[in-house]
Amino acid sequence: MVQAAPFLLVLSLALVAPGLSARKCVLTGHWINDLGSNMTITAVNGKGDFTRSYHMAMTASTNEVRVSLLQGSQHRMNQKSQPTFGFTINWSFSDSVTVFTGQCFVDKEGKEVLKTMWLLRSHMDSIKNNWKANRVGTNVFTHLHPQKERGWQRGPALVATARLQPPLL
Repeated sequence: MVQAAPFLLVLSLALVAPGLSARKCVLTGHWINDLGSNMTITAVNGKGDFTRSYHMAMTASTNEVRVSLLQGSQHRMNQKSQPTFGFTINWSFSDSVTVFTGQCFVDKEGKEVLKTMWLLRSHMDSIKNNWKANRVGTNVFTHLHPQKERGWQRGPALVATARLQPPLL
């Protein structure tokens, strides 16, 4: 009986360990970033492609901010619990395009977060102004779960706007 105890311990760990593995990070749902912008991804298809909407809380233009379409692709998970992804936003209120790339993580508290880097390209009227056409930055998105989603579209993040200053060189 004494020799059976180590065997049973190893067997029980083998059966329980898969349940203790990292929780999968899922891109679908409502997300809010550190600047208050909101993003919704409703479905990721079998190829990893997705589309939906993005509502920016900050803008460099004087135009009214409107919801814009995003199109993206998630790296096929293949049993990976924290996938990489990228998406493009063709802004509906300006002549700019932004591309995001990042990874979906589950932090120590079990919260899903997207760590992203973005590149924004603005339209320039002449090649001599090309030097100021690109901006680069990072954002962290937090997954809003159903109990937090009820009022997400009416939150202050969607009515607050800030103006970015052109980069100083």
